[in-house]
Amino acid sequence: MKLGINGLGRIGKLSLWHHVSRRYFSEVVVNLGRDVGSGLEDIAAAIEKDSTYGRLAVYLHGHKGGRVIEDLREDTGTMVVNGVPVTILRQARNPKDIKWQQNGVRLVVDTTGVFKDPTSDADDPKGSLRGHLQAGAEKVILSAPFKIKAKGIDMPADAVTTVMGINDDDYDPSRHSVLSAASCTTTCLSYMMKPLIDHFGGNRLLSASMVTVHAATGSQQVLDRLPGAGAMDLRKNRSILNNIILTTTGAAKALALVIPEMKSIGFIAESVRVPTSTGSLIVLVLNLQDDLESPVGRALINSIYRDYATTSPYLIYSEEQNVSSDIIGFPKAAAVIESTETHTRTASIRVNLERVKSCNFEPGQAPPILEVPVTQAVIYGWYDNELGSYTNMLGDLTVAVAEKLV
Repeated sequence: MKLGINGLGRIGKLSLWHHVSRRYFSEVVVNLGRDVGSGLEDIAAAIEKDSTYGRLAVYLHGHKGGRVIEDLREDTGTMVVNGVPVTILRQARNPKDIKWQQNGVRLVVDTTGVFKDPTSDADDPKGSLRGHLQAGAEKVILSAPFKIKAKGIDMPADAVTTVMGINDDDYDPSRHSVLSAASCTTTCLSYMMKPLIDHFGGNRLLSASMVTVHAATGSQQVLDRLPGAGAMDLRKNRSILNNIILTTTGAAKALALVIPEMKSIGFIAESVRVPTSTGSLIVLVLNLQDDLESPVGRALINSIYRDYATTSPYLIYSEEQNVSSDIIGFPKAAAVIESTETHTRTASIRVNLERVKSCNFEPGQAPPILEVPVTQAVIYGWYDNELGSYTNMLGDLTVAVAEKLV
């Protein structure tokens, strides 16, 4: 089976690395939709070298690795990468015009980050995720969360959001043709929340909030520049080399698609961008209803993650003292729990029932004060937002979808 990859940005390029290493697919067809540099040699150089992860040969074979990109043919746009034939398409940018059918591609991973609306028509002149289906693909995987532009429109019946190991069973090959692999942050967060929900149940979790301390992304500026006309967030135009920048994340909304219990839990998600190339951190704070006689403590929280990690290949329980660079390239680790920094505190929350709408009191009657024991827990989870966590798990999802194609 052949795999199609649309785009060769951070996730597209690293997905190619993943699949030429894994060698599940007989061939990979990469669509760029434009000329690059002076030709195929420059494309090969961009594939071969990476400022974050080093050279592809070292990634594949260690320090003894030699040149792994061979047989470049400009006339056909082909090369061989680690023994896997790779075809580079440079003609079409609109998905409906990409020659997937002519190249025998049935499964496409769209990594451009441009086509995120699953309701957009295949013939949209600006391009659409569904254009890949019109061009001959049978299944399309988006390497980002879905984003429906029009208000009041439901998710299409043939679209589904999945995180490997959490809800990938939701994918029905007879019904779903468009999939979202969520985001790197949602992936990490799902592995921080799911063990707790499985243990305590969603009813005991009163509220939760998270902040992701996130590495820089390609949408940020190297140096300060003027914002475009009508821009509302001026921070996006400031230099990521010199600043900690507040921004937003769609992790809370996407998480509810992956873990339905989150819909009943008050949840807030925020993001802070920092000047590192990869390696990110989620700080999760949650409040759960507790028992003063035997309150939830750090040992119990850590044991929940430690036990879950023995059954899941995507959760790592660490008793080391890590920094962000330690996580870079960590294979398939959706989340690395920093157990040394887990903290809990239990106290009684005093609730004035006069402020509770469902409680009625006689005139002059003093409303009682309700004391509720609540434990607040702070949990840290590392993730490599590029290759180590997200791209490797995206690769697993891609193979899982391919195996169900008949």
